[in-house]
Amino acid sequence: MAFAWALLATSAMGQELRSPNGDLVTTVGVDAQGVPTYTLTYKGAAVVEPSQLGLIVKGNHKSKELVDLRTGFQVERVARDTVDEVWRPVWGEESEIRNHCHELFVALVQAESGRKLHLRFRLFDTGLGFRYEFPLQDGLGGFVVQEERTEFDLTGDHTALWIPGDYDTQEYDYTTSRLSEIAANFDAAVTPNASQEQFSKWGVQTALQMKTDDGLYVNVHEAALIDYPAMHLELAPETFTFTSVLTPDALGNKAYISAPQPSPWRTVLVSDDARDMLASRVTYNLNEPCKIEDTSWIRPLKYVGVWWEMITGKSHWSYTYDWNGVRIGETDYSQATPHGAHGATTEHVMETIDFAAEHGFDAVLVEGWNVGWEDWFGKSKDFVFDFVTPYPDFDLEAVEAYAAEKGVEMIMHHETSGATRNYERHMDEAYRFMNDHGYHAVKSGYVGDILPRGEHHYSQYVNNHYLYAVQKAADYRIMVNAHEAVRPTGIARTYPNLVANESARGTEFQAFGGSKPNHTTVLPFTRQIGGPMDYTPGIFEMDIRKLSPMNDSRCNTTLANQLGLYVVMYSPLQMAADLPENYMRFPDAFQFIKDVGIDWERSVYLEAEPGEYVTIARQEKGTQQWFVGNSNGVAPREATVDFGFLDKAKTYDATIYRDAPDAHFRENPQAYVIETKRVSHKTRLRVFTAAGGGFAISVQERP
Repeated sequence: MAFAWALLATSAMGQELRSPNGDLVTTVGVDAQGVPTYTLTYKGAAVVEPSQLGLIVKGNHKSKELVDLRTGFQVERVARDTVDEVWRPVWGEESEIRNHCHELFVALVQAESGRKLHLRFRLFDTGLGFRYEFPLQDGLGGFVVQEERTEFDLTGDHTALWIPGDYDTQEYDYTTSRLSEIAANFDAAVTPNASQEQFSKWGVQTALQMKTDDGLYVNVHEAALIDYPAMHLELAPETFTFTSVLTPDALGNKAYISAPQPSPWRTVLVSDDARDMLASRVTYNLNEPCKIEDTSWIRPLKYVGVWWEMITGKSHWSYTYDWNGVRIGETDYSQATPHGAHGATTEHVMETIDFAAEHGFDAVLVEGWNVGWEDWFGKSKDFVFDFVTPYPDFDLEAVEAYAAEKGVEMIMHHETSGATRNYERHMDEAYRFMNDHGYHAVKSGYVGDILPRGEHHYSQYVNNHYLYAVQKAADYRIMVNAHEAVRPTGIARTYPNLVANESARGTEFQAFGGSKPNHTTVLPFTRQIGGPMDYTPGIFEMDIRKLSPMNDSRCNTTLANQLGLYVVMYSPLQMAADLPENYMRFPDAFQFIKDVGIDWERSVYLEAEPGEYVTIARQEKGTQQWFVGNSNGVAPREATVDFGFLDKAKTYDATIYRDAPDAHFRENPQAYVIETKRVSHKTRLRVFTAAGGGFAISVQERP
């Protein structure tokens, strides 16, 4: 790492900071009223016009006296720095990441009160990160942030891909509209049962992906969300200005600060090429380096599980109640409704282990194995999950021994039901239980209201819980895949045992009425800006009625698209989510899921347009094998695969899994073609992609 410090005499004039390649320029200063401001340009064109920074705070949660940290500031001192380093992630889309940026530190002081506020800006070739830093000072050692008023004053009525600013869920389909149309589309975008208290007015969530009429791609998000509430963005449609809105706690307060403490980074990614959005590592680079000394136990996994059958209604989590809350007895399921009986039986789990072993999968996830689900689906609402007590029809020791005999790992499931304090009370015992029984990874869930205080899912208090669970898991050498937790912000660099999150509308919603056919052409630009998603792809049977007659949902995707997602939707924890019998109907297509890598040496972003299409090539770590994946939106098109990433001295065989000419996500989703072609670095291949379709390619060096 190279550092170059300079302490400069300053004035109210703006301080300019340039990215290493000079394309991005930010200017930071204070205006005539002492308001901190910043701007951002790309290749000379304005991206963020003069935008105000600042906060409103109070001394404690009971105080009514507000302290305005928005005006009256002077620049006390400025320091500059350059960072240029290469670090190796434990897992990732590439084996090395360059962290190269220029930094500007600005110390502000209010002339009348003497209060201090520090700002730190880092400018990379693909984007800007900036944050507040709260120094220890008299009168502001510990305080409450009532409002953070960070502005992003945009240059026009951009096209945006957005979801509502819900404080409790990200599980929405994306709306594509002009910024000026967000308010008109807001009510239609929210879930029918959402309360108004869950939202900021006309607010949207980050990461927010936009495109200007001049062809610039702009993405607003945050990085290193630690000990702070998640940020949403509230739009002033008259000026196209977004202002930060922090998730409130149960009392209506935002952040509780103990100085010295920074805020998370606010990020703005910018490029005239959408592929740069996908390749940018600004979010990771703004996080602290890995804090786990020995990471040898953290490794990517490909898994199957007893899960999709419950999601679709073919079987059930609860041992004693069906979906309708009707008691069906401890052992006699003869009265079960068509929604199915208990799924996590010893016999059925062993069958799944057999399937995993036969087809080379690393692990098996089992949901509904432990007592407590009856409190959801039965009459009681007393959440009694203890995370260690199995149902009578799940022989934990027998399953453990059988999995070990077959060379298959088991993945634990902890559904907290949103009762975070209950989970924390049981956490040590639950993690020790995992160690004792050979479980090295856990899928945790936070479905339902956060109990007992009525917090929102993304408040500071609950965000701290999510991180505590990851830190505690590291003590027990356990990997975490958290569902319904706050959206990722690159923290996996610091704690790489956080191998995945859901934190968006995943595949399960294909069984809850479906998702838009372009959904997975949006997620790489939004949800995945902060880290990998456990999207659980690999669905081969799109008509859910064939699994559960009471469920008339359809998956809005083609089978070839599902294969491409293993490359497009990056995660070091990849699931083959469908039922074994559906894979056995299409064994030639299933072969790609068995072959595809899950940890990468290098990634090349071949084509990208948010909401329309994504094509990515990745080299499997430790091999010369490449895999290519594509997800296509609503409009059929021909993708172009440029194999220029291949070794110039070699030739390869490419096995192509693509949509058939008559494929369509609704009318003919299982129509696919498999063909093999000889390719080299000179090959430019045209591949048809259907509506809601895609393709996958396995590339192997010729002997």
